[in-house]
Amino acid sequence: MASPKLGVGSRGLPQPQLLVLLLLLGPWPAAGHGGKYSREKNEPELPPKREPGGEFRMEKLNQLWEKAQRLQLSPVKLSELHADLKMQERDEFAWKKLKAEGLDEDGEKQAKVTRSLSVILAKYGLDGRKDARAVSSNSLNDPTEEDSLEDPRLEKLWHKAKTSGKFSSEELDKLRREFEHHREKVREYNVLLETLSRTEEIQENVISPFDVSRVKEDVLHSKHAELKDRLRGINQGYDRLRKVSHRGYGTEAEFEEPRVIDLWDLAKSSNFTEKELESFREELKHFEAKIEKHNHYRKQLEISHQKLKHVESLGDREHVSRNKEKYAVLEEKTKELGYKVKKHLQDLSGRISRARHNEL
Repeated sequence: MASPKLGVGSRGLPQPQLLVLLLLLGPWPAAGHGGKYSREKNEPELPPKREPGGEFRMEKLNQLWEKAQRLQLSPVKLSELHADLKMQERDEFAWKKLKAEGLDEDGEKQAKVTRSLSVILAKYGLDGRKDARAVSSNSLNDPTEEDSLEDPRLEKLWHKAKTSGKFSSEELDKLRREFEHHREKVREYNVLLETLSRTEEIQENVISPFDVSRVKEDVLHSKHAELKDRLRGINQGYDRLRKVSHRGYGTEAEFEEPRVIDLWDLAKSSNFTEKELESFREELKHFEAKIEKHNHYRKQLEISHQKLKHVESLGDREHVSRNKEKYAVLEEKTKELGYKVKKHLQDLSGRISRARHNEL
């Protein structure tokens, strides 16, 4: 009996001639007709394509968006979420490109993207937890009612400022925005702290090779550094609110918007040259104008939504159709401006971060 190693076919043909014959006969029926061992049967099916008209290119973000709509968030809250998800999508695609190029070996960028999504989920009540703060009524709030500042110290400062007589109506509106901005910074800090705690707990229960453990430690260290920076910013912000609440706004105030004030304070303590700082100041003025425009559209969106609800209650189809068109235009414009503001904020924050990094 011939050994298989000799390369002879079942009919006595040498192996090369048999191979040529098989190729000439064309594809096997099993492959052509989806047999048990065919590629079609054994390769995983491609995921279904996203339906045209979806808000985002990433399916998981579309699912979050649909969930938020079911929660009946207010129009302004939805527009803010839309901008945040757009930024998240942009960052995730940027990270995937880095990963494909082998430029995120320590996993730091991936961890940052994951943390960012955790903040979004908590901020809008999409993390599965019942949080009354995240879900607001789908109508305008009573102007006499104010959202909780979630910190007794802030509530006390705000009450003193309101009753001090040192602030005009416009200045009180500005101060309130600063207090609410501070509240959001504290919320985001708490989300990051909780994320870090969970990550460390998981790491303690997993035995990994030494080199992998070192990578994880590096990522955790970067998280600790981020938490430290955020806590420093929170403490500085509280000191500023305390001073302003007691003294009032002076004539030296250069910017009005809380996010711009934060950036300017950080820029002044960074490693910018005098010329770079002046250039940054001018860019902050443009950024503040962009925020003011966005705030204007947010208010108009609230008013438009209220009008639409009123017209719908009257049942006038023509007026409903007209108001829906106006509302849709305002909604898209508010989303667009919200994304531009967040992208500009990220770019400016990155410039400060790089300047600070150069100091080390």
